[in-house]
Amino acid sequence: MFIYLCKKIAIPGNVRLRCISWNKDQGFIACGGEDGLLKVLKLETQTDEAKIKGLAAPSNLSVNQTLEGHSGSVQVVTWNEQYQKLTTSDQNGLIIVWMLYKGAWYEEMINNRNKSVVRSMSWNADGKKICIVYEDGAVIVGSVDGNRIWGKDLKGTHLCHVAWSSDSKVLLFGMSNGEIHIYDNQGNFIVKMKLSCLVNLTGAFSIAGIHWYHGTEGYIEPDCPCLAVCYDNGRCQIMRDENDHNPVLIDTGMIVVCIQWNHCGSVLAVAGSLKTASQDKDVNIVQFYTPFGEHLRTLKVPGKQISALSWEGSGLKIALAVDSYIYFANIRPDYKWGYCSNTVVYAYTRPDRPEYCVVFWDTKNNEKYVKYVKSLISITTYGDFCVLATKADENQPQYVLVLCNSIGTPLDPKYIDIGPLFVTMTKTHVVAASKEAFYVWQYRVAKKLTAMEFNQVARTRKEGRERIYHVDDTPSGPAGGHLDYGRAIEFQGTRDPICAITASDKMLLVGRESGTLQRYSLPNVGIVQKFTLNCHAYQLSLNCNSSRVAVIDLSGVLTFFDLDTRVVTSTGQQMIGEQLKLERKDVWDMKWAKDNPDLFAMMEKTRMYVFRNLDPEEPIQTSGYICNFEDLEIKSVLLDEILKNPEHPNKDYVINFEIRSLRDSRALIEKVGIEESSQFIEDNPHPRLWRLLAEAALQKLDLQTAEQAFVRCRDYQGIKFVKRLGNLQSESMKQAEVAAYFSRFEEAERMYLDMDRRDLAIGLRIKLGDWFRVLQLLKTGSGDSDDALLEQAHNAIGDYFADRQKWLNAVQYYVQGRNQERLAECYYMLEDYQGLENLANSLPENNKLLPDIAYMFVRVGMCEQAVSAFLKCNRPKDAVDTCVHLNQWDKAVELAKNHNMKEIGSLLARYASHLLEKNKIFDAIELYRKANYFLEAAKLMFKIADEESKKRTKPLRVKKLYVLSALLIEQCHEQIQNAQRGKVKGKSSETASALAGLLEEDVLSSTNRFADNAWRGAEAYHFFILAQRQLYKGSVEAALKTAFHLRDYEDIIPAVEIYSLLALCACANRAFDICSKAFVKLESLETLRPEQRQQYEDLALEIFTRRSPKSNKKSDLDDMLDSSVDGKLPVCVATGDPILEQRFWMCSVCKHCMKPKEASNCSFCPLCHSTV
Repeated sequence: MFIYLCKKIAIPGNVRLRCISWNKDQGFIACGGEDGLLKVLKLETQTDEAKIKGLAAPSNLSVNQTLEGHSGSVQVVTWNEQYQKLTTSDQNGLIIVWMLYKGAWYEEMINNRNKSVVRSMSWNADGKKICIVYEDGAVIVGSVDGNRIWGKDLKGTHLCHVAWSSDSKVLLFGMSNGEIHIYDNQGNFIVKMKLSCLVNLTGAFSIAGIHWYHGTEGYIEPDCPCLAVCYDNGRCQIMRDENDHNPVLIDTGMIVVCIQWNHCGSVLAVAGSLKTASQDKDVNIVQFYTPFGEHLRTLKVPGKQISALSWEGSGLKIALAVDSYIYFANIRPDYKWGYCSNTVVYAYTRPDRPEYCVVFWDTKNNEKYVKYVKSLISITTYGDFCVLATKADENQPQYVLVLCNSIGTPLDPKYIDIGPLFVTMTKTHVVAASKEAFYVWQYRVAKKLTAMEFNQVARTRKEGRERIYHVDDTPSGPAGGHLDYGRAIEFQGTRDPICAITASDKMLLVGRESGTLQRYSLPNVGIVQKFTLNCHAYQLSLNCNSSRVAVIDLSGVLTFFDLDTRVVTSTGQQMIGEQLKLERKDVWDMKWAKDNPDLFAMMEKTRMYVFRNLDPEEPIQTSGYICNFEDLEIKSVLLDEILKNPEHPNKDYVINFEIRSLRDSRALIEKVGIEESSQFIEDNPHPRLWRLLAEAALQKLDLQTAEQAFVRCRDYQGIKFVKRLGNLQSESMKQAEVAAYFSRFEEAERMYLDMDRRDLAIGLRIKLGDWFRVLQLLKTGSGDSDDALLEQAHNAIGDYFADRQKWLNAVQYYVQGRNQERLAECYYMLEDYQGLENLANSLPENNKLLPDIAYMFVRVGMCEQAVSAFLKCNRPKDAVDTCVHLNQWDKAVELAKNHNMKEIGSLLARYASHLLEKNKIFDAIELYRKANYFLEAAKLMFKIADEESKKRTKPLRVKKLYVLSALLIEQCHEQIQNAQRGKVKGKSSETASALAGLLEEDVLSSTNRFADNAWRGAEAYHFFILAQRQLYKGSVEAALKTAFHLRDYEDIIPAVEIYSLLALCACANRAFDICSKAFVKLESLETLRPEQRQQYEDLALEIFTRRSPKSNKKSDLDDMLDSSVDGKLPVCVATGDPILEQRFWMCSVCKHCMKPKEASNCSFCPLCHSTV
């Protein structure tokens, strides 16, 4: 920042001032002094000149009111901005509250304790409460409407200061003995504040000021110190809160009278006096510090004794009460800002966010892009790019340099271990420096890098694109510098720290506090030369050919150093480099011209000077920061005005100034003519002046001069344009072309239409992309090519609306332009799926747009419409995939069948697995059955039957499941036989043959038990149920015969069930020999638990102790047993008897037999239930 005194106001009668306060919102200044003096003043800028804004505008007193009411010396003045009130107090303890009425201040309330004097008053953050402290220890807290909230007498204390916390929950009371006590907002004592700044100090000292910044404009860093306490001995501490045990400590080395934060808590002003050895009297000074204790500037103030200071609401001015005068100083803050490719980049803090808000404001298109950046340190710009320097993490000493483009998109971040206090940038390098080391990064911008190249970029440190150098090292070129970032932390400090850096394409200059200037070569960093400056550089700047460097020192003195001049010293030695004689004071900004090494612009107080060969032109009144100096034009930005309302930057705040040679040339051309002007420009050549002459010559159709001038400024397009003009015959046509060249398009169009050249007017508007006007022009006449142009215009206007997401408007124009592709996109964005379906139906078959529309339907889950579109463009495979994707499996199978698709098998498998995942097994069986995949269906059905069998559910249900499985297997066999017959006849289709072959292979290769004998499961459960029915009916012999068959089905029905039933039937039939064998089998079963086996043994013992294990009668059973030895007899499924007759009935479906007598009584097969 830079600060300078700018105005002085004398108080009439030489009355000495005691206090001053500046209203932050309305701009009123209240100053109190001896003999009851109380004045309210207001400075207002009065200017008619639009360009002169801010500090540069002259300021006069618009309000100068003396307030009568105090008799003693006014000691305290404080504003309540929220409620527009002024509270004042004098040495007699009289308190007056003043209110604003019709532009003037009047007494509203008076209070006097008549006991003691008021030492301090403070309004809280929202302006609703005031705390008043008296010297005798009395504390009163009152409301804004004059009511007393509470009062307290702090016995035995002498109060002198008070401050509220930002949340109004804490009050700080400063005592006359230097202690600070912390109270809650009800007046209850909490604790004494720890005063680290007074450690090891003896003697008397008093508090000079306590100021607690309330965060109204945000904080410059998260957890930023904001509570400042300062003592008259110059010791100061800045705390994060009232209990901060690790505050920032400052020893100002001066006698302090007053302190105050600026509007955003970024600068603390400390006012007082300093004893000097050379002078007898004290010197009044104001010191400026950051919240972290870094010293920014010192301002010397004339007069005997400074008594108070106050900041203006915007932080751009400060008012100082000295003797009987008010001095005003202007402040030029060090904004975090930059300028790259027509974009102003600036940062500010907001109370609602902890980060910096960084705005990339494109001044050309008036568009802004906002980024939020944590712990921003600085912004540096060059060309089209910008580097943001930030802290990586609050807890670690690591920093990031983020390379961004002009809309704030991060392109390449670099982590570094040195604090980037100074950053400079060229078109190839970024240089960041701490106090003892500097880091050089040769950046490159990834415009079109492949993934492989990106990896190469990531490894560039090895290639030496990043290097760190210590300022005391003497690198000699490519081999110098360190890659090891660990070394950066180990770098020893230096006795002569870095204070400024700058760089160009050829060199890097590093300024040190001693005045040494070190010159390094770029891109290979090697030290070339050391120069000695006569000052402590604050800012360095190189001209466009790197021959001169401008140096601004800490006190704002601008000097110049010629880097290439060879001079001979008094001792006869030849030296390179010479200090130039030009010196300017109070300079806070300067910029070299980009295209002339002898031209530069500088800001001195509120004036801008342009120098050519070190000779100044007349100054321009402005307070802008210089963005760019090119083509004899200076672009300046009024950052002060922008940052008053940073969310809505105004184009008026970017000002272009023309330098004198450009203004003179323009005046000559206008007044004298082209001939004489060309001679002046010849004497003062510059491409911009030649272009000015060329444009003037074009206006007058002096084509020869225009061509010569374009040649001199190397404007090839201009030369071509002049040649084209020369080929035109008509004068009016030339004038129209010139009007279009100078962007006077309305005029050019009117000229074309007057010449009846509507085609040229349309061509002009097409070039400009003004399709609305093209449409208007097309509708005014007719022509052969108009239809095609109309379509083009409608489509272009549709594009215009589509780009702005006004899809409804776009649809209207795309319909007229018959642009089906964009129309589909609009319908999709509008979610007008009916319109999209109608469009798909209107398109011819195999139209290239149909797949895109189909995919749109897929994305929103509209299966039917998607399938319809895919089929229309002959893509059944995609239609099937869509059905699968949207879980419309039946539709997928149907489509695959209809289009004879070979992958139907895999499709069915996927659908079936999908159904099985959801445990819909019967649905999967039904799917396979419908698709004639009987074997797959049968496998699943057998699986279910086996599971149900294991669960021991109703035997009849299990039998039905086994019957269904067997029926499916029978259908499978039938299918194979039909396919084989088809082969024999030779009439089979290719698909059926393939299917038959597949099925045949599947069946033959199957090792599953059910494939060979599909009816075994059904038979087992059929006989199991039949035996029990017969037993319950009393046909015990029949039941025994039937149960006997169950021995063959141990793999299906558990053996324990079979032999239990057999033993029961045998016992009922008195066939104790069979019963005995059944018990033997039961007792030998390994699946039985010991207790079950014991039960069977006990039961057997009970039966066979009563009955002998022999059969008493010969029966058919013996015949059955005998016959079973020779060969298997067919078994009647109705009775369970073996069929001994030659004639019997056989079921056509399950191939099982029945005695003729039984068959005559049955309508259905007892096993498979098919009709008899």
